[in-house]
Amino acid sequence: MDNQFCLNVSGIPKELSLIIELLKSSNSGEVQTSNRELLPDIDWNLFINQAAHHRVYPLLYSKLKMTDEHVIPAYVIQSLHQEYKRNTFHMLHLSAEMERVAKLFTEEQIQLLCLKGPVLAHELYGDISLRTSGDLDVLIPIKKLEQAERILASLGYEKDDYIQTVLNDWKWRHHHVTYIHPRKMIKIEIHWRLNPGPGKEPSFNKLWERKRRSELTSYPVYLLGKEDLFMFLVSHGARHGWSRLRWLLDIHQMMNQEMDWKKVYQLLSDYHYIPVGGQSIVLASQLLNTKVTKEMSPLLVSKRPRELAQEAIFYLETMINLHTDPVPEDVARYHTRHLFSLMSAQQKFFFIISFLYPYPEDAETLPLPTKLHFLYFPLRPFLWAWRKSRKDVLRRGAE
Repeated sequence: MDNQFCLNVSGIPKELSLIIELLKSSNSGEVQTSNRELLPDIDWNLFINQAAHHRVYPLLYSKLKMTDEHVIPAYVIQSLHQEYKRNTFHMLHLSAEMERVAKLFTEEQIQLLCLKGPVLAHELYGDISLRTSGDLDVLIPIKKLEQAERILASLGYEKDDYIQTVLNDWKWRHHHVTYIHPRKMIKIEIHWRLNPGPGKEPSFNKLWERKRRSELTSYPVYLLGKEDLFMFLVSHGARHGWSRLRWLLDIHQMMNQEMDWKKVYQLLSDYHYIPVGGQSIVLASQLLNTKVTKEMSPLLVSKRPRELAQEAIFYLETMINLHTDPVPEDVARYHTRHLFSLMSAQQKFFFIISFLYPYPEDAETLPLPTKLHFLYFPLRPFLWAWRKSRKDVLRRGAE
């Protein structure tokens, strides 16, 4: 990577800048001299909110717990401590449920790969208390979805059935379905793809062949192979604009572990993620001082990863939550453009072509019997034009 290149981070709030500086500190409890210069002007309530938003409070607390209260207010450390404890109990709860679900799925001959959750925390940090996880994300073969749903229903889980579909477009436009246990307050996302389509990705069988067993649980629980995991984490983080530092910290941890970077490069090349992989390395190295080795350099040959990394700084300048509707209009527009810029030429081609495939909105605009749904293909341009004209009329009426 060009040693002269530096990301423009002037728009990042000083509270988040301090968090980043503290996270990359190698010594627990140490507030370096350079960090102390930021302290007098810090809004400590915003500091706490930023730590919560970026889901980094467990790791941050582990570094600050021995800090003098004259440096950082005691109530700040106490707030982080409370969240750290709450997260630890939550992760233990998720770990037990993960082992239980994995056992039932295995008994029913459903192959299951853990994507995130406590298994990922243990894999990357060696301690489940140092990473947050809101839910359990697992990947299974698509042909096993109905069987998995029956098992989860027997355990008391309820399907959050928000997916609208026509002509089975759910199989490639979506990539997971959510189940919630109302009493345990646990959410499980069952994935049949790593990412939403359209897009090329490894088959489940290929991922299963390269799986590894987690050392977290006594009952065998499996996770992605290291190179597959890196590809998944960079594609997931990039798709969300790296809007939470937690995802970038995961990349930082992976870059510090042993990995076959030739295999990583080949995987990212095969599935059109080289610029995205390079983007994650640029962000980790520039923000978290992650060491970039010679083996990683092929991912940084072009200037595209640096451009994409600079685009991602936008998501750190304000506390952007892409999961909560409504997303502000300016953020939604920026994110749409950024997602398109992340795509390779082939991905852009298939993405544009996918607009020709009928959407559920077409069936809402002109309901047809199921056996006539094929007519939505030739009718789609007209239905789209009709909806757009109606929106324009309503907008002008409102004005």
